[in-house]
Amino acid sequence: MDKFVISGAMAMCSKGMAPSALSFLPTPPVVGPVPLGNITAMVPNLNVMPFGMCTSPANPAVAAATAAALGVLTPMPCVPAPAGPWAPGSKALIGTNPGILASSKLMCSYAGNISITFPGQSIVVGE
Repeated sequence: MDKFVISGAMAMCSKGMAPSALSFLPTPPVVGPVPLGNITAMVPNLNVMPFGMCTSPANPAVAAATAAALGVLTPMPCVPAPAGPWAPGSKALIGTNPGILASSKLMCSYAGNISITFPGQSIVVGE
């Protein structure tokens, strides 16, 4: 069963050099003390934090630094640039939009693919 993604979940970009935590604002219905994310939660530096340094040549800052280094790939600070909502979303609505699942992905305009590495919740099995 796919898990919902909650605030504090961890994500990684295929063009980034470090993992990042996701953050969501409370959206009714609130299910417990930690907010769940929906597919529209993709605002840079609010929902999606930077992934350290970016290595994508499609990123204008990386392209300029690489050109200045005579073609040697030169990573630059990551500034997430989401290219659309998280997909696929859940069948359940969080607010008015589908929730984000552990299998959801978010594409970056700079050719990166952001995926969930830890949804922020785990199943605890009783003894």
